[in-house]
Amino acid sequence: MFKHQGNSRTLQHNLRIATFLSFVAGVVNVSGFLAFKQLTTNVTGHFALFINDVSEFNFWKGLVYFLYIFSFLFGSFLSSFLIEKFKGNKQLNVYVLPTVIECLVLLVIGVLSNIIIMSADLVVCLLLFAMGVQNSFVTKISNAVVRTTHLTGLFTDLGIDLSHLLFPKSQHQKQRRKADIKLRIYIIAFFFAGGLVGGFMYSSLNWELNTLIFAALVLLASLFYDDMRYHLIKTKRRFIPKRSQ
Repeated sequence: MFKHQGNSRTLQHNLRIATFLSFVAGVVNVSGFLAFKQLTTNVTGHFALFINDVSEFNFWKGLVYFLYIFSFLFGSFLSSFLIEKFKGNKQLNVYVLPTVIECLVLLVIGVLSNIIIMSADLVVCLLLFAMGVQNSFVTKISNAVVRTTHLTGLFTDLGIDLSHLLFPKSQHQKQRRKADIKLRIYIIAFFFAGGLVGGFMYSSLNWELNTLIFAALVLLASLFYDDMRYHLIKTKRRFIPKRSQ
């Protein structure tokens, strides 16, 4: 799911990556909100608050929301920059780099939260940075088919796809539309599941920001799963031709 790019990607590849990453985003979203009462997976609300503060000449207060927005933007920029810089290296899976960066950010926040008292604004900036990284690389690897950190566009696209099912189209178009609907439902469902799990761990189990360590481990598990599956498929392809000879 991380190795296949462009035309080689299938619905199954997108479903797998959407499952892992939307779940992680759901955990981060709930954890950030419960800890700081701030949105940590998208910037729409922060942009509105930034404009409101600027319009009331509360520039210093608005600066915080500007930093939130910039953190998400910088995460997206860095992720795309690394992918473009190293995509010519055939020995390197460039999509692993942003994923590892996101894992490290989540792990550092989770671990340090048990040792020191961190600035709430700094942690929110770091979480938005991590979600910018994630949203950028999953957008690039899926050709903008999969987005996992916020749901507004997903519900819009889902509504459009559902409405198109009511009108007669060719069988190919119907199958493609149903595949898009399935993908969007997967993303929404696992974002919701991640939120439920994250909320339960944060509040009921008193894990607090240790939930971010759990999210990082899920990300790492997705990398190991993808690598193991890739090598298993390569092994099978080597073995089957030998048997057929």
